[in-house]
Amino acid sequence: MSERDGPARSVDDAIRTRASIRAFLPRPVEEKVVRDILEVAARAPSGGNIQPWKVYVVAGEVRDRLVATVFEKAKTTPFGDGPWYDEFPKEMGEPFRARRRKVGFDLYALAGVARDDMMGRARQGMKNFEFFGAPVGMFFTVEEQFGVAQFVDLGMFLENICLLARARGLHTCPQEAWGLWHRTVSEFLGIPPKERMFCGLALGHPDWTDKVNALATERESLENFARFEGF
Repeated sequence: MSERDGPARSVDDAIRTRASIRAFLPRPVEEKVVRDILEVAARAPSGGNIQPWKVYVVAGEVRDRLVATVFEKAKTTPFGDGPWYDEFPKEMGEPFRARRRKVGFDLYALAGVARDDMMGRARQGMKNFEFFGAPVGMFFTVEEQFGVAQFVDLGMFLENICLLARARGLHTCPQEAWGLWHRTVSEFLGIPPKERMFCGLALGHPDWTDKVNALATERESLENFARFEGF
């Protein structure tokens, strides 16, 4: 059994075995498990305890109809509604650009997509919008009045969800790609206009037979990102 299988044994183990899974089994996840994850995740810190996040969870027939709606619209508008925020800086310097390129190349290589295969890359990208086969999808919003600090709060809430999923033998994939369809998702789910949909998240049981899940992203050494004074 891989160390990524089964429930994480500790917080450290959950962090080390968390990965962005891009192929899931159709095996269902019980609603009570999802509710439990979200209730505990809401203990995430937030400035002033304002708890700015909202979550919309889809499964079953609702999930399937949403996926079908997006795939139908993509026939005429393949780039979706257009993002309302920049996922990355337009002029991103090094070493960040190199890190992004490497993980992209590694991912497509495992998926069997050549670097110059634009159609293959598009097909792989569209798997985002079926939650990579996961039975449960989530969407996260914050109200338009909020700014950078509240998006940091949302990020901590998201990380809690990912780690709590590992504690229950599940895996996740946070998906900023869903931001391309923010208007479509908001209309489908009846999300109030004052809320802005930031990202999606796939939740379920990973398919370890799919090579794409063998992706192991690198991390910088502590010396490269931390500075210690006074010890």
